[in-house]
Amino acid sequence: MASRKKRTAKISEEEQSRRQRFHFQAILLADNFTTKLLPLTLERPNVFLPLVNVPMIDYTLAWLESAGIEEVFVFCSTQVIDYLNNSGWYSHKDFTVKTIESPHESTSAGDALRYIYEQQIETSQIQDDFVLVSGGIVSNMPLTQLIQEHRDRKKKDDKAIMTMVIKQSLVTDHELFIGVNPLTKQLLYYDEDKICLDTSLMDRNPSVLLCSDMQDCYIDICSLEVLSLFVDNFDYQQLRCDFVEGVLADDIMGYKIFTHEISSCYAARIENFRSYDMVSKDIIQRRTFPYVPDMKFSGNRPLKLGRQGSYRASDAIRSPSVHVGDSSVIGHATTIGSGAKILNSVIGNGCSIGSNVVIQGSYIWNNVTVEDGCEIRNAVVCDAVKVSAGAILQAGVVLSFKVVVGRDFVVPAYSKVSLLQQPMEEDSDEEHLLSSVDLQMESKLGPDGAGYIWQVCDEEWKHSVAPIPKDKLAEIIDDDDTEDESVVIPSGNANSINNDVNDLYDFEIEVDGTFLRAVEENIVADLAVLEINSLRLSYNMESAHCAGAIFYSMMKLAADTPHSSAIDLYKNAASIITRWKGLLGFYVKQSDKQIEVISRLEEMCQESAQELGPLFAHIIRFMYEEENDILQEVAILRWADEKAGADESDKVYLKQCEPFITWLKETSDDEDD
Repeated sequence: MASRKKRTAKISEEEQSRRQRFHFQAILLADNFTTKLLPLTLERPNVFLPLVNVPMIDYTLAWLESAGIEEVFVFCSTQVIDYLNNSGWYSHKDFTVKTIESPHESTSAGDALRYIYEQQIETSQIQDDFVLVSGGIVSNMPLTQLIQEHRDRKKKDDKAIMTMVIKQSLVTDHELFIGVNPLTKQLLYYDEDKICLDTSLMDRNPSVLLCSDMQDCYIDICSLEVLSLFVDNFDYQQLRCDFVEGVLADDIMGYKIFTHEISSCYAARIENFRSYDMVSKDIIQRRTFPYVPDMKFSGNRPLKLGRQGSYRASDAIRSPSVHVGDSSVIGHATTIGSGAKILNSVIGNGCSIGSNVVIQGSYIWNNVTVEDGCEIRNAVVCDAVKVSAGAILQAGVVLSFKVVVGRDFVVPAYSKVSLLQQPMEEDSDEEHLLSSVDLQMESKLGPDGAGYIWQVCDEEWKHSVAPIPKDKLAEIIDDDDTEDESVVIPSGNANSINNDVNDLYDFEIEVDGTFLRAVEENIVADLAVLEINSLRLSYNMESAHCAGAIFYSMMKLAADTPHSSAIDLYKNAASIITRWKGLLGFYVKQSDKQIEVISRLEEMCQESAQELGPLFAHIIRFMYEEENDILQEVAILRWADEKAGADESDKVYLKQCEPFITWLKETSDDEDD
């Protein structure tokens, strides 16, 4: 026993010595290397943009600290350095933040890493493997074990220079195709555009797992060789399309990249306004715990969690007639006038919201003034903006800092507005743009307005906080429904398919919440369609799944509405179907979608055989009636034919419908005659 204790002590000393030699270190690229958040990033670094009223960089640093990182090097501009100097990050125990000022000529991640390597030669600050993250990362995943796994792999194979974190994709704004070795998890193929496999890849690897449902988290565990490779290859500018694809294509050096898939943790990168919207919603819905509005981290001021997932600061002032819907956030020292409606939106600190204002699906930052009678839907409004009385911001609008919208002016959908004129393609010098701001410019935003409306591309809707337009969504749905399955390359791993039981369960919960909000706020069916279609794309579901989920929510609401008899329950169901037939009807235009609704009703009747079961045939007939026209004759008869071959125990509701089905067939025969 004595010798065993002595051996344990020796191992502990070795572990302690190893930890003293090698810190857990990280490099955070906190500079602007993207144009997808323009015009905002012309005036403020992207890591400063508030995410549910907290700067993005604070989420990233708080996560790195809690994940076990001991030292982080922040590559950033002087603006970020000034912020960190005035923050409390330098005083944290066992977590050291050091800054590397970005030189003016650094315009890409490749330039940044080459500059860091030059500094590394002089200082040798980065001692061993490190975590490489980009600005705008929100995560709660642990890192120390993953770093150790990377180090252990490197000991066995000195060519293993990077481990890339990936996860099953829920929300993406571009396609990603990757191929991995299913046993070793080595990355074999990576393309953000299309699949174009070289036959030699299959020849060299007997087994390749192809995935089209993965999201790159832009969290990498890197060996020091990664920095030197950027120095050796000056054409490497971007981390993925240049470095990763370059390493995979290089057969001479033989360096390897491995993947690590996360499932129970959260990780996401904000790179455009749509991902900004989705990550904000994830924070509000507490998927990023403990980095949520009611928890204190990185010096933020926690908010009070209220009913229906809304958050409100204790010093926010609002009139009793104000309606704040669920999944909304009201910041500190903000005042809201009478009759205002705040729905599914984030309001920053120090804002003044007038009377009878409607704000829906929007992000209002700090010290914003919105005067009486304004309407703001699915927009981003930056600090110190003034929206004059009666003005309307249509879907997808982005108002940059200190913009003024004139009285009763309507800002067109997807407009980007800034006090800075839009730069020419050949002029991207941000300092020149900032020095040329003219506050006495000719108004572009109505009487007393101030700001320039930038020209945007035709596909701005793809990257907006606004739901995908109905016409664009219809095109996508038509493409999906008619696409030849032979050209779709699904993931080869059953555990990584989006359309599995867990995703379907989560999807139906989201649809149910969206439907109940639509009922509560009396939203028109078209707007509800847009929200549910966004969920459909996010979860990679089909129209039939939407139809089944919506109908389930409708029947669930009918059952939850007070009733004392079967007749009352039927009336509840009929009333809800009548009110929301436009929503359900959007998804049941084809007979197979209608059969999904019938099957879903059958399942619910089996679960509630005594209460809902006797109403099956009545509800089917009600949805068939001409004034509703949700179910068509062909769908009902197809369902009956399919059920005819089932076991007797599975024909309960078919028998209940026999008189109605017989009538349908006779009517059909009469029409044929």
